[in-house]
Amino acid sequence: MGAADSGMHDVDLLIVGAGPCGLAAAISAQRAGLRARVLDAGAIASTITQYPYYVKFFSTAEKLALGGMPFLVADDKPTRREGLAYYRAVVRHFGLDVHQHERVTHLERSERGWMVHSQTIEGERQRTTARAVCVATGYFGSPNLLGVPGESLPHVSHVYREGHGAYDQDVVVVGGGNSAAEATLDLWRAGARVTLVHFGPTFDKKIKPWVLPDVENRMKEGAIAARWESRVSSIEPGTVTIRGPEGEERLAARFVYVMTGFAPNTALLADAGVPIDPVTGIPQHDPTTLETCEPGLFIAGVVVAGYDANKIFIENGRFHGDQIVARLLGQTAPAAPRLSAELDS
Repeated sequence: MGAADSGMHDVDLLIVGAGPCGLAAAISAQRAGLRARVLDAGAIASTITQYPYYVKFFSTAEKLALGGMPFLVADDKPTRREGLAYYRAVVRHFGLDVHQHERVTHLERSERGWMVHSQTIEGERQRTTARAVCVATGYFGSPNLLGVPGESLPHVSHVYREGHGAYDQDVVVVGGGNSAAEATLDLWRAGARVTLVHFGPTFDKKIKPWVLPDVENRMKEGAIAARWESRVSSIEPGTVTIRGPEGEERLAARFVYVMTGFAPNTALLADAGVPIDPVTGIPQHDPTTLETCEPGLFIAGVVVAGYDANKIFIENGRFHGDQIVARLLGQTAPAAPRLSAELDS
């Protein structure tokens, strides 16, 4: 792919998703002299806005930095608020062309490129021609559903931000991962009466090492209830029905938090003709260039990892743009950076 035909399109690279990996791809393209535009259905770094208010990143600030712009924090790990402020500053510092609250609805193959159809929050329909498209949509928009009656009721949530509103209320948390453990602790500290429900016999692996003993000790002392090897069968206003080793049980629950994780958002890719592996959730692509089987259509960020989101995080996804730009310029992709074993929150 050469750059000679770039004038035929509105942009050289249209990036879907203004998370850290999408912004990093825009910086890479801009530095290479390519015209890049980023569209996002929400705000900049909208995935981070879904994090609990109290959360800290697992990675240190320098591993979350983009484009060589320093990420300075007062503590050892950045907070959610510091992360959002940093990524806003990145957009301003690099002068990135970011269109917030403009959802991409369809990717259409056009002559020598792509036509990107989108719609703003005001309902205005837009069309952008692009030589290439990078889908970096993240995963927060598509939760792993339980598939039980009542899951769509208004007191049921698939994201967790804080426990204050659940003070002195009966609450059920569903899940056994890090998010479930942290939400359970925060709810308990806010004065909620919490019961954790998980289909496994104990918590999942990879729980943050400082979280696991804390929540386990609260359970041992009876401050937090747990129902292991149990599954939710239905949700109703005020109650959750589960099935476990003791048979069916109804738990009081004014609020329900389903912390079962999220699946990669691959609907745009599938609609554009990219096969999605039904087992792994990984779109068909070249791991060196990140180009899919549809020429000029790339992926970046957690979408690359499919259902195993722990393989891709900001620390390594921020370099995906360099691979994509190398392909667009007809150059050899840079070597993958050496990383630590840390994961983002």
